[in-house]
Amino acid sequence: MAVLSSVSVPALLIISIAIAAFLVYLPFGAVGAARFQLGYDQSAPRAMFDKLPPYAKRATWAHENSFEALTLFAPAALVAYVTGVDSSVAAIAAIVHLIARALYSLFYVLNIPLLRSLMYAIGSLGTFTLFGLGCYAALG
Repeated sequence: MAVLSSVSVPALLIISIAIAAFLVYLPFGAVGAARFQLGYDQSAPRAMFDKLPPYAKRATWAHENSFEALTLFAPAALVAYVTGVDSSVAAIAAIVHLIARALYSLFYVLNIPLLRSLMYAIGSLGTFTLFGLGCYAALG
């Protein structure tokens, strides 16, 4: 935690976007492992979806949903950054989003719907908190 305390909130907001982009690809490791086990077909990788085991299908869906979450989180973090938000609430919101999204993918792959949905809600709360802080600062 000492490293986080030495990072400014604006820097944390930018770094969190990069981490969120990385998290998009985290569940795809499970998909790659399943494709490798099946015998990866480079000419038609998407055609393999129906042959994937259930955990790999869920990993694919987690991967796709992570893109959707990133399309909201990145602008929210940028709005907070551009409007000069520099509060611990913004830092916590960004970190909470990242942790929730990592756990979201894990719970999706492990097929734990209740916890997956909870992480979706918590991650969304982090995103909308950043939008709210940025809008408040812009009106300020």
